[in-house]
Order: sequence, then C-alpha cells, then structure tokens
Amino acid sequence: MTSAIEMVDVIDEPKAIEGRSPFSLALRRLRKDKVAMISLVVIVLIVLMAILAPVFAAVTGHPPNEQYRDIGLTPDGLPRGPNGTFWLGTDDLGRDILVRIAYGARISLLVGVIATAITVVIGVVLGLAAGFLGGITDTILARLIDVVLSVPFLLVAIALVSVTGPSLTVTVLVIGCFSWASVARIVRGQVLSLREREFVEAARSLGAGDRRIMFVDVLPNVIAPVIVYTTLLIPVVIVTQATLSFLGLGLPPPTPDWGGMISESQNYYTTAWWFILFPGLALLVTTLAFNLFGDGVRDAFDPRADRT
Repeated sequence: MTSAIEMVDVIDEPKAIEGRSPFSLALRRLRKDKVAMISLVVIVLIVLMAILAPVFAAVTGHPPNEQYRDIGLTPDGLPRGPNGTFWLGTDDLGRDILVRIAYGARISLLVGVIATAITVVIGVVLGLAAGFLGGITDTILARLIDVVLSVPFLLVAIALVSVTGPSLTVTVLVIGCFSWASVARIVRGQVLSLREREFVEAARSLGAGDRRIMFVDVLPNVIAPVIVYTTLLIPVVIVTQATLSFLGLGLPPPTPDWGGMISESQNYYTTAWWFILFPGLALLVTTLAFNLFGDGVRDAFDPRADRT
C-alpha cells in the first residue's frame, strides 16, 4: 500500500521548468534554417580546403608557385585546360589552378578573420565609449566616425601601398582601420538605448564604476547585433581584399590570391575560360555562403525582422 502511494506521489510530482537563454533560442532557430545550415557546411568545406592545401599540392605533385611551361602550356604558350594532370587547368605561367585556389583560400580566410576581428574590437570599444559616456566624448567620437566613413578607402589604400609596398600586413591594417566606423555606429545606437535602463541604474546604485557597467552589464546586451554584423562583415572584407589584389595593391606575386588570379586572367578570358572561371567561382561561393549564413544568424537573433 505504501509503495503504491509513493508511486502516485512520484507520478504527480511536477517537473522542473528549465529556462532557455536568448542565445540558446537563437541557436535553435538557426539549426532549423536549412539555407543557413547548407551555407555553414560550404564554409566548413572551404576552411578544410584551406587547411589541406598542402595535401592538394602533394596529391597533384604541383607546388603552388611551380611553373610547368613544358606540360602546363600549349605550343602557342597558352594555358592548358582541365585534364588528368591539371584538374582545373593551368594559368598563363603553367601553374596548377586547383592548388593555387586552395592556397588562395588561406589568404582570403586569414584576411577575412583577422581584419574583421580588428574591425569589431575597435568598433565595439569606441561605440561603447561614445554611447555610454555621452557628452563631449560622444560628440568627438561621433564626428570621428563620420570622418572615417567619408574617407575614400581605395585612395588611402593606394597611397599607403605606394609608400610601404604591398603586403599582407598592410592589407589587414588598411581594411581593419577603415572598416570599424560602421560597427561603432551600430554599437553606439544600441548603447544609447540601454544606458537609461533599470539594470544600469541598479548597477550604479551598488557602486559600480563606468568601466564595469560598460563591459559587464551593457556589453553582453549588444553582443547579438555584433555577432550578426560580424558574420555579414567577413564576406565584405574578403571581397575588399580581392579587390585590392585585383588592382595590384594586395599581396605581391607569386603569392596565390583569388583577386590576383582574376586579374592575371583578364587577357585570357576568350581563350582560357577556366583561368577566370574557377578563381571567380571560388570567390563567389565563399562570399555567398558567408552572406547566406549571416542572413540566417540575423533572422535567428531577431525573428521579428522582416525577411527580404
């Protein structure tokens, strides 16, 4: 009899309700977005291609900068098309396009991640300071943001490269130091609406200083839009880096780089379609995957936003 009563008590005992954080809810919505998940798979494959670039070189037996003028060029000196030896064909110097695309993915992803990280860090810090401190600090930083947004980016890049010479460091610094203003403007707008909230007043009443409130109480509340903007900024940085390389302002040759490969193929698009197609396709697929994934992240964190 006692055991039956105990079983009834166990059955009737209510289960504890577990709360879900906004991040876990956003992650759950993101998992249900098929386009975002497919884009994520494509991004992972591109990252694996970049990591395994030496494997591509070992399997094909073609280093990225090795010129095969005897077997990689036709008797007329033109690039050879896709074949059993060169799976995606060769470029104007007889180099393997497949291997160079794999190594070029390293450059694009490296610049995309590092330059975006620099952009986000600078933008978040300055946006927090401008929005939270207000007063003369906000006025100065807001005008600085306007000035940076009005600077002709390509002209500054050309001027810097003409002085320092093309290099990976210059490319990353130019992109990072002239892209933070848009992040700062977004963060500033969010902080302006948060600094008068009750939790900020509560933190002040407990004796917390401005620095602690900014980075402990306010910053976590702007992380979601920052994450969304970061995912959408990476493809912009990749395209910017490819544009600089296309104009001869990126990495010096013979470093494999998608923008540089597209630039080198301009004179051969009628006679060697593969020369411009495959590097351009790699750039297109990469930026498209990041953009679609960024759209999915945006919709996951803000499900009320209109889908376009």
